[in-house]
Amino acid sequence: MSRIDLDDFTDLIERPDGGVRRDAEARRERQIVPPGALGRLDELGEWLAAAQGAVPVRPVDRPRVVLFAGDHGIAALDVSARPAGSAEQLVRAVLEGTSPVAVLARRLDVPVRVVDLSLDCDPDAFPEAVVRHRVRRGSGRIDIEDALTLDEAETALLAGVALADEEADSGTDLVVLGDISVGGTTAAAVLVAALCGTDASVVTGRGGLAIDDLAWMRKCAAIRDALRRARPVLGDQLQLLATVGGADLAAMTGFLLQCAVRKLPVVLDGVVAAACALVGQRVAFRAPDWWLAGHDSGEPGQAKALDRMALEPLLEQGVKVGEGVGALLALPLVRSAAALAAELPEKPEPEPEPEKEKPEPEPEEERAPENPED
Repeated sequence: MSRIDLDDFTDLIERPDGGVRRDAEARRERQIVPPGALGRLDELGEWLAAAQGAVPVRPVDRPRVVLFAGDHGIAALDVSARPAGSAEQLVRAVLEGTSPVAVLARRLDVPVRVVDLSLDCDPDAFPEAVVRHRVRRGSGRIDIEDALTLDEAETALLAGVALADEEADSGTDLVVLGDISVGGTTAAAVLVAALCGTDASVVTGRGGLAIDDLAWMRKCAAIRDALRRARPVLGDQLQLLATVGGADLAAMTGFLLQCAVRKLPVVLDGVVAAACALVGQRVAFRAPDWWLAGHDSGEPGQAKALDRMALEPLLEQGVKVGEGVGALLALPLVRSAAALAAELPEKPEPEPEPEKEKPEPEPEEERAPENPED
């Protein structure tokens, strides 16, 4: 028997508080800097106030980077610039503090959490805190076989739900969400193409390390073949994740949905996070109101997914490395918007004009009596 009914998320997820947002807009109108002079920072501050349910908006004091890790069997077709099964090395670099996201997080004083869902390595390679949610070793080659069994997909999605609850319960006030994967952008592109009803070539990007033309053609062919397997199961999002997703993608989808349930804002990184968000939107149409697009990675699949969800990236820096780096770069922008919305003083209210004294009525002149004889 299934342990989860995805339809429940539709009932559980509410939109950010519209009344609070109107209050935030009204407060912004009263501040000394004219509305619109701060560009998108105005909108960002108002969105954050609605998500928090607070005016003035509270500072973002306890953010966390959460990275979902996994290897994808499709990488065996040389669709990535990295060798298949090598996500372990990327995870190790994050944990040792030598990766880009680790350097930035250290500078910004933001903790990083890595969760292994399906790395292709011995689970003893990493601490218990990293591997305790592992579902399997690697995911299936989605052009010819399912990424997961249905039970594994459900287990992964529930792991994501549990992780979101852990973050919300621990006081995290904003999540920077990313992935550490090899082959993950290929699986993500399949999900985007399937959900947007488009061809493989429209969503096939070159990945973080910019694959050459031959590798791009192999990737495009792999996405095309996986799409044939995805289309028959489009009506069942859990089955879709099992067929052409992966344990890391299923967990990320569950995480995003439960963050929306718990009213915990999320900043999305690249195409993998965007693809999972798109699946989440299909499950619960109000869920994207709780998410921000951190940056434009240049991946066509990401652009397609964000357009479908009406999310506009905060930054365009051409960051392609993944691992939450682009989304983490957007964090100072979010914090700045919160600070400005909360701390800019309001315009002083004009002093009431003193009431003018009414002039004394002039006495009427005495008129001579009329002569009745005239």
